[in-house]
Amino acid sequence: MAVSLLAREVSNVCLGKPALRSLSISATVSDALWALKRFGDNYISVWNCDHNLHLTSPEADKVDDECRCLGKVCMVDIICFLCKEENLSNPATAFQAPLFVLIPKVPGVVRHLEPNARLVEAMDLILEGAQNLVIPLETSYGNSKKKFLQENALSLADSNLHKNRQYCWLTQEDIIRYLLNSIGLFCPTPNNPINSLGIIDTQNILAVHYDDPASSALPLISQSLQTLTSVAIVDNDGKFISEISPFTLNSCDEDVAAAIATLSVGDLMAYIDCSGRPEDLVQLVKERLQERNLEQALEY
Repeated sequence: MAVSLLAREVSNVCLGKPALRSLSISATVSDALWALKRFGDNYISVWNCDHNLHLTSPEADKVDDECRCLGKVCMVDIICFLCKEENLSNPATAFQAPLFVLIPKVPGVVRHLEPNARLVEAMDLILEGAQNLVIPLETSYGNSKKKFLQENALSLADSNLHKNRQYCWLTQEDIIRYLLNSIGLFCPTPNNPINSLGIIDTQNILAVHYDDPASSALPLISQSLQTLTSVAIVDNDGKFISEISPFTLNSCDEDVAAAIATLSVGDLMAYIDCSGRPEDLVQLVKERLQERNLEQALEY
């Protein structure tokens, strides 16, 4: 039974997945910020082609397979980018920077896969380091295809069509959830303790001290985003206190960059707490930006 499960097609996991929204690599940081805020997506896919052009061009069906997804961008990428000193001092220029400056230089994070590929092929790509698998959705437009495309001739960020096709992407979590629905097939693995499965990394732990400047954690935050982990916050005795989670930062606005540039790690935790920002910390951020002649960062 487990063998037959792994032989199933990837399209089975794609059922119910929403169509993937995208931006062209020629877009700007500002475009990415706008798209993330407007649609509420955790990530926006970035492609090496102009999907709006492909959508409206009469030769769209003749375009070859050169149109590929190059990577993904999230709010954490933008926040880390805005935290750089030169961008804090000139945010207007930073927002107009080309989108490729946000694409992590890590190969294989996003991979393409056909919907008729076997589930085990998707798992192999995940084990090789892929975080997102781009899968064509099996959508049929029928005879109304041309009308459908005309009615959906939206702006680049509005469109979820790529070369007149829709795509979704699968994450590690999607595949794990799918397998958990049939976890009984993998006995006795479900009965084993987690630490016996070799899936907990106890060597490459990312950690910062509570009193460290939050800006010192930026490299670790970027690394944790790539490795799908969090940055631990510890006290002077090395005891765990809390964490800086990319998931939490991803739900913040871009003005958190100013807080990261000016606050300690402990103060940053209070600043991004879901219960609301303490007024004294908001004022402290403003004062420290003014001391460093970075008032323009207040315009976020």
